[in-house]
Amino acid sequence: MASEESFVVLVHHRGSVNRKTRSGVKFTDKNPLCIVVTSTTSYDDLVSAVLMKLGLDGAKRVKKFFYRIPVTVLQNTVKYDCFTINNDEDLQSGGSNRNTNTLANPAGSSSRPAVASSSIPVYEPVVQHVASPSFAVDLNGTEGDEVVERENLPNALVGVAPVGVGDGFLVDEEDDDVEPDMIDDDSADDIGATGPALEVGGSSSGTQQYPPHFSSLDLDAMRHEGVLGHAVGFGARDVEGTTGLTEFQVGQQFQDKDEALLSVKTYSIRRGVQYKVVESDHRRYVGKCSEFGNGCTWLIRLSLRKRKGIWEVKRYNGPHTCLATSISSDHRSLDYHVISAFIMPMVRADASVSIKVLLNATAAHFGFRPTYRRVWMAKQKSIALIYGDWDESYNDLPRWVLGVQMTMPGSVVVLKTSPVRVGGQVDESQAYFHRLFWTFPPCIEAFRHCKPLVSIDGTHLYGKYGGTLLIAIAQDGNSNILPVAFALVEGENAESWTFFLSHLRQHVTPQPGLLVISDRHNGIKAALEAPDGGWLPPSAYRAFCIRHVAANFALTFKGKDARRLLVNAAYAKTEVEFDYWFDILRSEDPAMCEWANRIDYSLWTQHRDEGRRFGHMTTNISECVNSILKGVRNLPVASLVKATYGRLAELFVRKGREAEAQMGTGQQFSQHLVKCIEANMKTARCFTVTLYDRDNSEFTVAETTPTGSFSLGTYRVSLASRTCDCGYFQALHFPCQHALACCAYSRVTWTSYVHSVYQISSVFSVYRMGFTPPIPEGFWPPYDGPTVIPDPDKRRAREGRPRSTRIRTNMDEADLNRPKRCGLCRQPGHTRRSCPQVGGSSQTGHH
Repeated sequence: MASEESFVVLVHHRGSVNRKTRSGVKFTDKNPLCIVVTSTTSYDDLVSAVLMKLGLDGAKRVKKFFYRIPVTVLQNTVKYDCFTINNDEDLQSGGSNRNTNTLANPAGSSSRPAVASSSIPVYEPVVQHVASPSFAVDLNGTEGDEVVERENLPNALVGVAPVGVGDGFLVDEEDDDVEPDMIDDDSADDIGATGPALEVGGSSSGTQQYPPHFSSLDLDAMRHEGVLGHAVGFGARDVEGTTGLTEFQVGQQFQDKDEALLSVKTYSIRRGVQYKVVESDHRRYVGKCSEFGNGCTWLIRLSLRKRKGIWEVKRYNGPHTCLATSISSDHRSLDYHVISAFIMPMVRADASVSIKVLLNATAAHFGFRPTYRRVWMAKQKSIALIYGDWDESYNDLPRWVLGVQMTMPGSVVVLKTSPVRVGGQVDESQAYFHRLFWTFPPCIEAFRHCKPLVSIDGTHLYGKYGGTLLIAIAQDGNSNILPVAFALVEGENAESWTFFLSHLRQHVTPQPGLLVISDRHNGIKAALEAPDGGWLPPSAYRAFCIRHVAANFALTFKGKDARRLLVNAAYAKTEVEFDYWFDILRSEDPAMCEWANRIDYSLWTQHRDEGRRFGHMTTNISECVNSILKGVRNLPVASLVKATYGRLAELFVRKGREAEAQMGTGQQFSQHLVKCIEANMKTARCFTVTLYDRDNSEFTVAETTPTGSFSLGTYRVSLASRTCDCGYFQALHFPCQHALACCAYSRVTWTSYVHSVYQISSVFSVYRMGFTPPIPEGFWPPYDGPTVIPDPDKRRAREGRPRSTRIRTNMDEADLNRPKRCGLCRQPGHTRRSCPQVGGSSQTGHH
């Protein structure tokens, strides 16, 4: 009895998603199904075998099969014919589109034109054919395989190839510019088409595209089944796609070398193996497995196609046959270039995303945990790619100055530079960036309608170069914060604050009687107390941010309770309430009161500020940075200043529309004031009012039930002078609950006792003047001055973990009374280095 000849069938199953390309449906399966077909196999047997392999027996049906075989070999190309199988006759005769060529005799010639054909480069066989009683497949002969496609393909696609037919050949093209000739069919219904190459870590692109290789899981499964030899004309896709790792393909193309290297590195990381670079220059890149010659033959060679300017895989021996021997938590191919490509979308969405978040995301994605420093470098590279180079960004500032003044005439921008000295001589062609102040006309106009106070503070810059961003913050009558002026300086000192405050006073805040809220920095003190600065009383007054005062207090006196008592005393609106909290503080520790008494009460308490604070006790710098300027500290300087323009433009549009909508509904006051008045009216009904003059201006109000945690019982109210013993009327500049009760008693409207800043018309006036769309940079005036470069002394340390620039508060301070513990055994009295569990230097590895 003659032995039956066996063939290998690999199933390409089309999933539920029908993705179409220009040439048809795209099949990119990475887990082919191997099915043995003999000369006696019937069509129903083939259908059953396919469904059994897919686990869909009884749930799905197969409409038809496709297969292809090579029919022409011309120098460097192979031409294929595609046929359909619908029944037993087609299975034995070679398909309904072919008369003579059978599966048992695929080498026979066809008497009819092929339905379609496709061509791929010819490959040299890497291994000899190995016969098997049932089937044989060459694992290295699938590099040129393509998926044959049609516009309306059935639910399953099967490629069949006999043993020894359609072998692949490897072409070693020495001339990088020589392309293999492609033979295309002129048939109108083009079925054969090359599928797009799959991404391997990065996106591959180019004019010539190839289907995916088998994944390593597929190859291992086939090796386990004993499948050896060659089989061509197939790929795979199961129902849901059990995905393995995609291999590279000869002919796969990349836009540039960086994209190619990213794919190679990502592939190496995914496989958990290491490779070494044998050759790398502007034309070639060759990499070998670290175990090359020790059982693994993995090799890849990429070359530059000069004619097209793209990089292409010229030779590939894969996949790896070695095993990952390292158990390290890091991978040397996971450098900051690879990490940068991965975290790019996250950085683009939020430039302020923390390194810890990026590090955890990278570890979860790649399975290896890189160092903090490497992720930090990756983030800096991503920011540079998105927002521009860090160094070149400084030289973009002069042109931005010209461009923004052209876009919005009236913009105030002051750029200061310092000379560059080379060998004792001044280099006229270059200048170091020193300071920059800027504000825009809408901000200048807006401040005229805001509360008569301004908060100033500084925040550190992140990124390649250090520095400080100084911000002046105003607040409208609806409690919305609004940055009105900015400055980039080298740091917080007397000179930098004088630079900022002098321009702020001159261009933005010339109003008399202004209140400045700041921290206790000596540089601010020196700038505000300068005789010619314009910030001395009565032109302007100063107040401290209670948040900074409390933080300074906590450095000397530990404990949250004492800090809370100090803050309560500062917020007290009457002297009686202040004394109440201060006496409690004195009972805790008299030294605490002595510390507070060294600061003038008018600078940090609300009951002594004469109503200038409008109830605001902090600088609001954190709220401003987090809500309006989120992420700008992480950007290069040119992108930072551009971001302030865009963020403010968006803020003015949004807040202006809100105020305009409230005006359209007939509202007279801001929503913030309306809520406060409504809350005060609820308690105003519980008072007894007594009139003391004929002009309905002097009253006493007795509380029938105490309101709040601190109550005097009886209060004097003067509507004429807009004061109340509770302190709220004169501090907030709108009627308190006691004043509302007096208005109701006298049948007078309370609206006349509200400061004009709370009127909705004033709020709208803040945002009335909008920003204009920025003029494209190509139309900006030319700049012919010296090149502005960053000060090298401001560059961050190149080695080690970046030093934290976070402003530390009492929450970051460790308790001095708490004993230090060993990081190894957690016992007090020693450190890791002197831990007795280490037991000497010989046990360092165990430690």
